[in-house]
Amino acid sequence: MTAGRLLRADDRPASRWLNGGGVTREIAAGPSGAGLGDFAWRVSLADVEQGGPFSSFPGVDRTIVVVDGPGMELTVDGVAHTVADPHEPFVFSGDAVTDCRLLDGPIVDFNVMTRRAVATADVRVVREGFTVAPRKGAVTLVIALTGTVTVDESGATLDRFDAAVLSEGDAATVHVDGAAAVVTVTPA
Repeated sequence: MTAGRLLRADDRPASRWLNGGGVTREIAAGPSGAGLGDFAWRVSLADVEQGGPFSSFPGVDRTIVVVDGPGMELTVDGVAHTVADPHEPFVFSGDAVTDCRLLDGPIVDFNVMTRRAVATADVRVVREGFTVAPRKGAVTLVIALTGTVTVDESGATLDRFDAAVLSEGDAATVHVDGAAAVVTVTPA
């Protein structure tokens, strides 16, 4: 990779949820050093061991993607949504009262949260090569969900759950052998 930075999955500590239902591994957040109360954006992976209520995040837009496992049913403000297709983003409000019921055992999910007064996020899953050059003020993350992802001509390889972070001025050609999540965060 000629620009940007690599974030290896093995370097991420796991944080157990207060309700004991799983663990989260933060991939990246902005601004640097931000916590759950003051992030503009946050990207993470979660091992969900049991269903239960989601934490409330007023003013936050959320996107969730099932990576492994049979999926879940999310009840968002009283409306049930089956989120079972692997690698299909589901968008909902962090303001909503949300409850999760696992369909048939534990799952791994990919999460993107943006504080809507500060940032927006475009989340897509790709299975083929592409070129990325973040716009002014934007940040793009490429996360290997399955297989491997090669970033740029230097041949930097992302293994499962590794990430590359690119910002304004960075440009890369990305080759995907499997599936990769591409998240572009733009200031509001």
